[in-house]
Amino acid sequence: MKTSPRAQSATSLPQAPREDAGSRFTKYMVMMGIRIACFVAMAVVTPYGWYTFVFAAGAIFLPYLAVIVANVGQDAEVSAAVNPERMIEAAPSAPVAPAAEAPNVIRIAETPRLEQPRDDRS
Repeated sequence: MKTSPRAQSATSLPQAPREDAGSRFTKYMVMMGIRIACFVAMAVVTPYGWYTFVFAAGAIFLPYLAVIVANVGQDAEVSAAVNPERMIEAAPSAPVAPAAEAPNVIRIAETPRLEQPRDDRS
């Protein structure tokens, strides 16, 4: 998992796990509904011919495809992160000329004490 020091935009976040699971369940159920329709069409449509084998193939292979499609989650789609900050163009600024005067510098130098400190306690 990649991490970045900046916050990710809400528009570039992946789909919530609950919504992802719901969409995968819907895809699975639609494919199983098509499988049931293939079973019914295989038995009901007469006279039997080449299309009966197409319905049979659909009834046999659709469960396998439905499981594969249902297990492909949000990881298959790669979305680019959107920068949450607005890019505002700044007006071009004139170059700043160096100051003519030298800055004031204050130097502090300590000197050693010449006398010993007095101790008034004794």
